[in-house]
Amino acid sequence: MEMTALPRPELLQVADAVARDKNIDREEVLEAMEQAIQKAGRSKYGHEHDIRARIDRSNGSIKLARYCEVVADDAEIENEFTQLPLKQALRTKADAVVGEFLVDPLPPIDFGRIAAQTAKQVIVQRVRDAERARQFAEYKDRIGQVVNGLVKRVEFGNVIVDMGRAEALLRRDELIPREHFKNGDRVRALILDVREEQRGPQIFLSRTHPKFMEALFTQEVPEIYDGIIKIKAVARDPGSRAKIAVLSNDHSIDPVGACVGMRGSRVQAVVQELQGEKIDIIQWSDTTATFLVNALAPAEVTKVVLDEDNNKIEVVVPDEQLSLAIGRRGQNVRLASQLTGFDIDILTEETESERRQLEFKTRSNRFIEALDVDDVIAHLLVTEGFTKVEEVAYIPLAELEGIEGFDEDIASELQRRAQTFLEEQDKQFSEKCQELGLTAELMALEGLTPQMLVALGEKGVKTLDDLGDLAADELTEILGANALTDAEANAVIMAARAHWFADEAAAPEAGK
Repeated sequence: MEMTALPRPELLQVADAVARDKNIDREEVLEAMEQAIQKAGRSKYGHEHDIRARIDRSNGSIKLARYCEVVADDAEIENEFTQLPLKQALRTKADAVVGEFLVDPLPPIDFGRIAAQTAKQVIVQRVRDAERARQFAEYKDRIGQVVNGLVKRVEFGNVIVDMGRAEALLRRDELIPREHFKNGDRVRALILDVREEQRGPQIFLSRTHPKFMEALFTQEVPEIYDGIIKIKAVARDPGSRAKIAVLSNDHSIDPVGACVGMRGSRVQAVVQELQGEKIDIIQWSDTTATFLVNALAPAEVTKVVLDEDNNKIEVVVPDEQLSLAIGRRGQNVRLASQLTGFDIDILTEETESERRQLEFKTRSNRFIEALDVDDVIAHLLVTEGFTKVEEVAYIPLAELEGIEGFDEDIASELQRRAQTFLEEQDKQFSEKCQELGLTAELMALEGLTPQMLVALGEKGVKTLDDLGDLAADELTEILGANALTDAEANAVIMAARAHWFADEAAAPEAGK
């Protein structure tokens, strides 16, 4: 029996209005309405039934029907209200087959107050879900962009921002220190993250992120927007001070001058937005030392010693420049370190000179003791750049002879004494290793000197397994900071673990 459904064009008008107002698809609104009508239908006819509603997209008429799935006679009936054995279905429909649905039309519902309220709740919820899905799809690809909005409310220091098409959260820790917003204030911020959460997609904003400053400069400096000038690095202490490194792809354009602008107009626009944050604009350089000198501005640098293996830099500054280089509460050196990616150690010229003299004296004494020479020869060796007895022992003889004041006899005698000293030292260390109980396998491992083996033995590392259980930082701590680089320490540990993998490979073979 086919129920005649009355046209209801007002339903389509409501759907169109909601779709326009919430900026979501009309079809999603109509599906929400159908779901609401289904819910009302199940309330009337029983929740155990499979009741479905359909709104005609042309005239708005509602069709309500009960669906019942045809299953095989020997199949287990899970729900007698929604499933029907084939032999019973054939009485109703002669050509019924397993898997199809028998559709039983129902009279249109006369919505009561409770049914109408339930329907409204379902529609509101579905529309809200659709709106959130639209927001997520729109904003998930806009992470890293700057947006403008109005402060809607402030909750416990967190600012809720109305961006017109969506709401966003500007957390208290993402606000510049000492800045306060009131309802209705305009706010500009960076879209930091868009996440799907239980209560729907959440848009998180930030005013403290380095990329916010980067985006502000991109808006203020046309050359950055056009790609002529590139921002290479940004370091910020929000609300206080920042450093930004820039590079020009066009040699005729000064990147620092372009970012500062006429009488500082461009940089001042960014400074005002960031509540007076002082900004140092720095010329980027591929040469680490040059870039570091620029990054420590306004302090002057007299010398840079680079240790790329350990990602450290020593910087020497004039005595009167020390406080300027370090900055208030270490701010200047901290920002320069963030900008360059290196740990920076700042020394005064006086401190560096004292340390150099101490190193010179220590190395000279080492050569005096090891080679049994006077201080003149020891000083000559140190001045020529020799730091270890090993260098004297194994350097080509011609290089020793080339030192002013040395002849062939002196060079040969020095090399012989160095080799004798090292042999004697190795012998003493080997005896010490045996006393400590180190295994032959550990003593034969490449990459470890007898001196290193003694240091390991004294710390209880006596077998390959003991060494294999260490991490690289633990090994370098035992051996001393400059004994091995991180890469060398890792290589030694992997060599100690090699027999583990050999044992694992041999086990399946033995089981065959």
